Parts: sequence; C-alpha cells; structure tokens
Amino acid sequence: MGMTTAEKIFAAHLVDEPFSGTKVLRLDVVLCHEITTPIAIDDLVARGKDRVFNPENIKAVIDHVTPAKDTKTATQGKILRDWARRHQIKDFFDIGANGVCHALFPEKGFIRPGYTVIMGDSHTCTHGAFGAFAAGVGTTDLEVGILKGVCAFREPKTIRFNINGELPKGVYAKDLILTLIGKIGVNGATDRVMEFGGSTVDTMSMESRMTLCNMAIEAGGTSGICMPDMTTVEYLWSFIHDQFATKEAALASYQQWCSDADAVYEQVIEIDASVLVPVATFNYKPDQVRPVTEFSESRVDQVYLGSCTNGRIEDLRIAAQILKGKRLAENVRGILSPATPKVYREAMKEGLIDIFLDAGFCVTNSTCGACLGMSNGVLADGEVCASTTNRNFNGRMGKGGMVHLMSPATAAATAIEGRIADPRNYL
Repeated sequence: MGMTTAEKIFAAHLVDEPFSGTKVLRLDVVLCHEITTPIAIDDLVARGKDRVFNPENIKAVIDHVTPAKDTKTATQGKILRDWARRHQIKDFFDIGANGVCHALFPEKGFIRPGYTVIMGDSHTCTHGAFGAFAAGVGTTDLEVGILKGVCAFREPKTIRFNINGELPKGVYAKDLILTLIGKIGVNGATDRVMEFGGSTVDTMSMESRMTLCNMAIEAGGTSGICMPDMTTVEYLWSFIHDQFATKEAALASYQQWCSDADAVYEQVIEIDASVLVPVATFNYKPDQVRPVTEFSESRVDQVYLGSCTNGRIEDLRIAAQILKGKRLAENVRGILSPATPKVYREAMKEGLIDIFLDAGFCVTNSTCGACLGMSNGVLADGEVCASTTNRNFNGRMGKGGMVHLMSPATAAATAIEGRIADPRNYL
C-alpha cells in the first residue's frame, strides 16, 4: 500500500513510539521567535538544562514586535538575543536583518523537502509548501525540541485536496484557501494534514503555495503540504546546487517524498479552481467567507498589506499593479510591511515602493506586529481593517476592531474605494 508525504516523513524520522500511535520524530529544523521562545528558554535555564541539541539546526528571529515597542517586548528580544549568542546560533536574525519568520526562513533556504520542522507558532504549517512536515507546537514541545532535537506527534491522517483548473482573473491563492476553509469549516481538518495537489497547485509559484499552506491551521490542520517539483528545485537551487549535479538530479531526489499514486487518504475533496471568485471574510471566523460582490458598502478605516501570508514580492507586485496611478480613498490609511528586507529591496528596485508611497501608504519595516495587534497598525474600537493577514478573530488587530481577510489584489482595490471592492474592476 502506498504512503502519503506525511507518512513517508514520519517513517524516515521515527525515533521511538513509546505509546501506540505516539511517534517521536527526529527534527531537522527548530525555528524560534521572540514571543514564544523566551518562555521556553527561561524554563530550561530554571531546570538547569540551558543547552541546545545542535546550534546548526536552530534558526531564530526577532520579528513579532520589531523594533521593540516597550520594556516588555525589549526584554523578550534580549532573552532570545542573549540565548542565541550564548549557544553560538549563527542563524539568528536581529533588527536590520530580520523579517517575518515564515517568509524569512524559506527565503534563506532553511526548509527542504522531507524535513521535519517545528516552531512555537501556529503558522509554521507554511513550510509544508516545500514538501516538509511543519507544525506549530506548545512551549513544552519547543523546549524538548531545543534540548533534544525530537518532538512527539500523533501521526495525522491526510485529507487530499485535488485542485484543478486555471484560476480566473482577479483570483489568487488567498482566495482559494479562504474558499476551502469556508467549505470545510475551521474544524474541518483538525489534527489532519491538508495535502494540496492538482493542476492548479502544479502551476503555482512557491510564494502562492506558501500562502495556501499558511492558512491550513485556520481549518484546524496540523500542516499543509504540497508536492516538491521543479518549481521547488528552482526556488532552492542557489542553496542546493553544490549537493546535486543537475536540477533534474535534485528533482529525482526530492520526489521520493511525493505521495504515492495508491496512497490512502481519509478524505479526498475535489475543487474546480476555474469557477472561483474573489472572496473576503466577514464577522470573526476564518470560515465565514463570501464573494466580494456580496459586501454592500462595507467601509474600511485601514488597509494592511503584509504578513507571513501575503507579504512576499509576488503579493506586492499584485497590489502595486492595481494601485499604480491611484490614491487611497479619503479617510482610509494604508500600511505596507514587506515580509523581509530582501522583499523590501526588490520592491524598491522594481519601483513598487514608489507606487505605494504615491498612493498614500505608510511603508514600514518587516514585522508581524499588526497581524496580532501588538504594533504597527493596531485598530481602535469600532475600526475596520481590510487585511492580507490570516486571522480575523474578535480583537485580533486591536480590541473592538474588525478584520476582513482578503487577497492583496482585493486589499488594493479596497484601498482605492474605501470599501470592500472587486479587484477585477482594476485588472
């Protein structure tokens, strides 16, 4: 019987099975940021276990509130910074070199097909776009990962999403994943791997695949996974060219992690991408989704472009295409946070930053701050934000604020009109 990608990765990394169904896996990468990791560091220190299993396999960044906004966040950064120095973690990205973790770490080539990846952050599922098993974990699991390089999981079953057809004009990966979440619900993939395949995914860029996998957690998924292919190899080539004689050799190696044709899935869901339309969320759950044409005069106070979901160069290009020569609607403020310094630099070279500035946007450094309501774009009570982030929970971007999730294209059109708008009118 064939195996899914997740099953292959579990089998290859299995260290122990102390209880039936509980599998201890060897970890390839442990990722850390300054919000969740300092708690783990302090506990390890208190227990007399201030050690790391391998500094080469640990990557760390200060990204959620950067630069620090108060003494508390400065202290969190200091704990992570001192720990990284103490243990000679060379892949530590401090202010000036930092970016949003789930954009920065793939950009640095740290994620590869077949890897096991954990982080104290729910959107770690993003990295499954490379054909890896990547999951967000709690503090205890993070501590064990840092100390021993292992993590225990119940082996998740896999739901396969066969997505075929060409995405229509104005419809993007964000519209697709929001539509899927709307279809299966916020608990539709709880404790499951969401495996994405089909002709639509095959033609997607790595950026779009990361957007797709990023929001698996919003459906309850443990991880999102795409099959590694030549698009994956091309993205990674500058990091792996000394390991393989040719790109074809790299592809042959990576395809060992692809699900077998006779793999058994808990469920298979078919999606016709050609009939999808631009969508946005309403109310306070990620599965409350409807077409943008069904929003009647839904005004916004703020438009936010960025985050680990949609802050990459592809996303900025899409939004800039719509915003070029246009201005923000009156009484609407726009905020752009390129996900990494590399994205920021590329956007400057391509003239995209000028387009955003000319439109009236505030362009900030790379940070997660606004997404979780900590800095750089927090809402006031009663304010509404059109956002390319991934969560619209009540109070997510500020107490009493409302967040509508949407694609960069829809966010750009909304910025122009001051209400949730259809991007197809600008393409």
